[in-house]
Amino acid sequence: MTCSLRVIFLLSAILVSVPGVASAQQSAPKVYTFGVVPQQASEKLARQWLPLMAYLTEKTGSTVRFATAPNIPEFERRLADGVYDFAYMNPYHFTVFSEDPGYSAVARQSNHVIRGIIVVSSDLKIGAVEELAGQSVAFPAPNAFAATLITRAHLDEAAPGYQAEFVKSHDSVYRSVAKGLFAAGGGIVRTLNEVEPEIREQLEVLWLSPGYTGHAIAAHPRVTPQTKALVEQALSQMHESERGRSILEELDMKGFQAAANTDWDDVRDLGINAQ
Repeated sequence: MTCSLRVIFLLSAILVSVPGVASAQQSAPKVYTFGVVPQQASEKLARQWLPLMAYLTEKTGSTVRFATAPNIPEFERRLADGVYDFAYMNPYHFTVFSEDPGYSAVARQSNHVIRGIIVVSSDLKIGAVEELAGQSVAFPAPNAFAATLITRAHLDEAAPGYQAEFVKSHDSVYRSVAKGLFAAGGGIVRTLNEVEPEIREQLEVLWLSPGYTGHAIAAHPRVTPQTKALVEQALSQMHESERGRSILEELDMKGFQAAANTDWDDVRDLGINAQ
């Protein structure tokens, strides 16, 4: 063994034997991606969700990075491929991707149900869903749960013959209907409340669906149980601090609660088989 190799060997042995060095290397912070369903423009999502990423990074000791997708179908493809370590996904998505690739529930919004809505322009004076038969109706994406699947199920019965058009996001639905480009559009209560006031004031809610268990925050199977538990604890305790409440307010939420996969059995019972 040459002198230089002997020195390297001895230094390596010393580092391994020093208490705390090996464990510190093993416990180096990991980086996790947190995907958020693109119901709204990516800039708006980043503004709302980046503070939560910083909060989770601080509470878990691992770096949690915000991620999204250009549109909901692409978000679905990334979920199917397991791109995100954690993801905020709609109820239908969770019932699908909890099966494959096996995302498991971490948390959901406390005491909250999701409701689909059908909005119309205040100028059109449409007074009943039945009047939308034969009209063009905007939706954010084919598999958006409450905004599309639930509202379309109602329209199929009440207004057969309507024409479905997909416009990328909830905000795009509201803006398009306000401009008179479509007779109506599908959305949810939360995103309507968050759209610009000047757009919201031009819209009326024509129909409101029953409530269902809302969006899931879920973890990919590769996330360790320890990390998953840390994220669950951090989310569940957010409402207890002023900083946490401020972050929740930006998200238009009151708090999170721990969740189990069975919480979405009400959605599974609908028997949705979307494409």
